[in-house]
Amino acid sequence: MRPSPPKHSAAKRPLKTLDRVLSKAGAGSRTEARAWIGAGRVAVNGRIIQTPDHWVDLQQDKVTLDGQPLRKAKPLYLLLYKPKGYLTTFKDPEGRPTVYNLLEDVPHVVPVGRLDLDTSGLLILTNDTQFAERIMNPDYKVAKTYLVKAAGVLTEEQLEQLRTGVELSDGITGPAIVKRVRNRDKSTFLEITITEGRNRQVRRMLEAVDSRVRKLVRTSIGAIGIGDLEIGKWRELTPQEVRGLLGR
Repeated sequence: MRPSPPKHSAAKRPLKTLDRVLSKAGAGSRTEARAWIGAGRVAVNGRIIQTPDHWVDLQQDKVTLDGQPLRKAKPLYLLLYKPKGYLTTFKDPEGRPTVYNLLEDVPHVVPVGRLDLDTSGLLILTNDTQFAERIMNPDYKVAKTYLVKAAGVLTEEQLEQLRTGVELSDGITGPAIVKRVRNRDKSTFLEITITEGRNRQVRRMLEAVDSRVRKLVRTSIGAIGIGDLEIGKWRELTPQEVRGLLGR
């Protein structure tokens, strides 16, 4: 079990364990960081530390690797095809798998938005906080497209409600692009594109028109689609893709 941070300083100063400091700086993965620490290659304020769980005060402590101070992390932009059954969080108290189980040897990145446990599809992760904030900001209207299997054969009236906006607990949804793909076995397959990022939004939209989601896959973010990316795998975004998401 990881030790708790010192109580006298945890509430006042930003503390991180030494392995996370190295990973977040982009020096390497958490696995690599722990190996370097164990090998005596990492020092805090000039003293060799060989305990990965050693707490570091980010405002005061100086961390070096092989005698060299840590440099700012290189921007990293990843596209992951998240499987169903994985949480979009760093760690789960119940021990369920998270997307980080698929990124074990990747430097520290954070999800840009979330996909719930039962939703699969494209997820962007990055260490560039400004990029993440822009993508999540509804003012920039970055489109997210989903393939939905909805319960029942929905009428055109129900689809029009989804297009124009439905009332949710946190307000009326914005306009959406909704296309009927096909009807089959008392289900409706839809393609839904939204530019908002509310919690479980597509699921709640379907519930608002007296249906429910049976299956949900995010198929694209902006102009970036799944392509030949296999489920559970990831790749780096190209510079052109990053610029496209930023509208440049």
